[in-house]
Amino acid sequence: MRGSFDCRVSVIALLAFVPLLVVDDTAQAQDAAPSQSIVLPDVTVQQGSQKPPPQAVARKPPTNVKKKVAAKKSTPPSAVPKPTATPSEVADGSALPGANLTLAPAAGNPGTPSTAVASVPGASGAGAQTATGVDMTRFQTTPVFSVNDILHDVPGVSLKQGNGPRDMGISIRGSNARNGFGIRNIVILDDGFPVTQPDGLSRSDLIDPHAYAGIDVWRGPSSALFGNYATGGAMNFRTWPGGVIDGVEYGIDVGSFNYLNNYAIGGKKGENWEGSIFTSDVRGDGYFGYSDFNTQTVNALLTYQPSSTDTFTFKFINNNLYTELPFRASLNQFKANPYQKGCETAATAAPGCVTNNFFGVPQTAEQAGANRDDRRTIGGFRWDHAFDAATTGQVQVVIDDRDINQPTGSTSAVGDYLSYNVIAGITNRSTIAGLPARAYLGAFWNYLPVDGQSFLVAPSDSSMADRLQSETTGSTTNFGARAREEVKLTNDVAVVAGATVERTSLDGTQRSYTYDNSGTLASIRNVSVDREMTNIAPEVGVLYTPNNQWQFRARIGTGYGTPQFSNLFVTPDGQPGNNTDLKTQTNIGYDLGADWTPVKGVMLSVTGFYEFFTNEIVSQAPLTAGLSNFSFNAPASEHRGIEAVADFTLTDSLRLTAAYLYNNQIYTDYDEVVAGAAQAVSRAGNKIPGVSSNELTARLSYDTPSGLYKGVGAYVEYQWHDGFYMENANLLWAPGYETVDVNVHYERTLNWGPIKSFLAYFEVRNVLDEVYIASANNITDKAGSTAGTLADAGGSIYAGAPRAYYGGMKVRF
Repeated sequence: MRGSFDCRVSVIALLAFVPLLVVDDTAQAQDAAPSQSIVLPDVTVQQGSQKPPPQAVARKPPTNVKKKVAAKKSTPPSAVPKPTATPSEVADGSALPGANLTLAPAAGNPGTPSTAVASVPGASGAGAQTATGVDMTRFQTTPVFSVNDILHDVPGVSLKQGNGPRDMGISIRGSNARNGFGIRNIVILDDGFPVTQPDGLSRSDLIDPHAYAGIDVWRGPSSALFGNYATGGAMNFRTWPGGVIDGVEYGIDVGSFNYLNNYAIGGKKGENWEGSIFTSDVRGDGYFGYSDFNTQTVNALLTYQPSSTDTFTFKFINNNLYTELPFRASLNQFKANPYQKGCETAATAAPGCVTNNFFGVPQTAEQAGANRDDRRTIGGFRWDHAFDAATTGQVQVVIDDRDINQPTGSTSAVGDYLSYNVIAGITNRSTIAGLPARAYLGAFWNYLPVDGQSFLVAPSDSSMADRLQSETTGSTTNFGARAREEVKLTNDVAVVAGATVERTSLDGTQRSYTYDNSGTLASIRNVSVDREMTNIAPEVGVLYTPNNQWQFRARIGTGYGTPQFSNLFVTPDGQPGNNTDLKTQTNIGYDLGADWTPVKGVMLSVTGFYEFFTNEIVSQAPLTAGLSNFSFNAPASEHRGIEAVADFTLTDSLRLTAAYLYNNQIYTDYDEVVAGAAQAVSRAGNKIPGVSSNELTARLSYDTPSGLYKGVGAYVEYQWHDGFYMENANLLWAPGYETVDVNVHYERTLNWGPIKSFLAYFEVRNVLDEVYIASANNITDKAGSTAGTLADAGGSIYAGAPRAYYGGMKVRF
């Protein structure tokens, strides 16, 4: 049902875009000077220069001497994009036509990870913050399926499998490691439009990596710039600019477990407009015994500039998902049957099959029909206006609808969550005591009404009906203001300072129902909440660039995250009830880093971080598997570690890249109430569960730059993830793992009529067929627990994919 609807959406959207591909050719042919992307105001998210996928283009060598950069001049659009810069060469966002504006005061050295980060509303770029701009041309020869394939080698970023094929738990410095599903404690943007709803939940189901030209990862407490829930940082996914596509690209990926991804992207650039649209249909059986899925995505961006002072940007995303969902296993079940094979029914289940109780009847996931049937639709509009050559204003509106039907265990969540998000701000470039400066002042408001239900799922082969477990109505509202100043004190030193003040309101009621053994309604309970919370988050950072080889960063940042509305109504036993005493979590983080770019093709970046959390919100599974996770506050904890990334061009053909994270997180003040214990148990000094202390990704690649075998390439990639504790007492250890992937590919620029380029690849993942844990939700201790008894605690583990084979091709027209 959903699949056919989404196919129609994809086809209609693609057909609607086709006329854009053929208009304005005459006008474009008369243009004299090429331009990479449409000229947009500085406060708009800038795409930056991108290489046209998947053609190889010349790389402009970085300059060896630091020099002042003149203001960027607007140039007429061109029908044929010129060879583009590498990410390290991307400067701050474009100015308006005719504007005499300076470069961003806090721009760093070319070649460093943060230089490739695009501007967002309120900031011209990363400034002094630890950040990485990911260039998606790195993954043009890779069969990318989910965010796991494009973020696993970003330092500080960890990923775990969520509830669905592309649902990944993204963590920055372990920020989301303790949550059971989705993405928390990170703000997610798509072309600068928020896709994190006002309750702090983001999901990566709607992200097909083929749609994107780059991703910017802001690491560390970031609420001064991104507001509520940015305790871990933020990410901005940037789609391909239409002028870079300049036509249509079609691709197909196939692989093990009947995996199939058909996708297409079209783009064009006119005299005063630029547009692109991406659509994909992805299907597969999954590697579990019960994990069939299909998901369809449309992602479109259109920019229109009717005058030299106004730019209008339109955004549209739609994703439909249907997936079968296996139950999470205990450690012992994972060891016995990691991929849940032979689990059609409880009566015939193979050893290690997971069952949950449905009205007292044990059933497997396949027998119960566990699944997700969700839709996500997002529409956005942004208006940028230039008041004069130095001052621009922006208004942005986003409407986001999340429609869910999720019988994922013995309970089912149903609801339609339609949210609204408005941001407005003014940016001004000026001088302060003769020093170049850039100031931002903005306000924001977002609102999410809540009207959801949860049901007790009846056994699939019985005449009983699902029973209403709870009804939740209410709303989450956030509003506030933020300011930011970037000042270049000298040619070598820039200072960035900012702050956000935000008021959050959580208002609503949950009505829960209990039943007797015959299924007759026994009682009704109402729990209400009316919480008002005010948070302030300042930040200050210094960027020091003594020469073109060295860059030093120091920053103090703060973050806050209010409890999510749903957190307030789940008790520690996983049942509906009163958990309304949850407090806002806050953190303050200290970053100190250095970036070294001694010569072209060599880059080394190291950052140390130390973050102090107060009332950190931690989520874990209850004692009874199949019920909802619950959340609690840990009064004090510390997160500290080191991030390192290296990029070495060894020869014209050979390149070595590596990213490493050391992440040590401990409770410093937390007394846990343990079932069966006479008094609370201190966890001070214990490691926070779910956090891997060491993660390393390294890739050695070879690409033939010229000669008979030009375009032929290969790489081998190695990943190591250390193990971690699965519960607060630090008794049960989830083992770490190592995997190896091998890829061969071929790309060629063609001149065969309408065909511009061709690319093909083949990849073997997990070559050594490692059986490993891709995700483990935290479990609950009780009095007398041992590692042996905890290994039988269910509702925790998903295995990672076994050895798999993938191939694909792309053709550009």
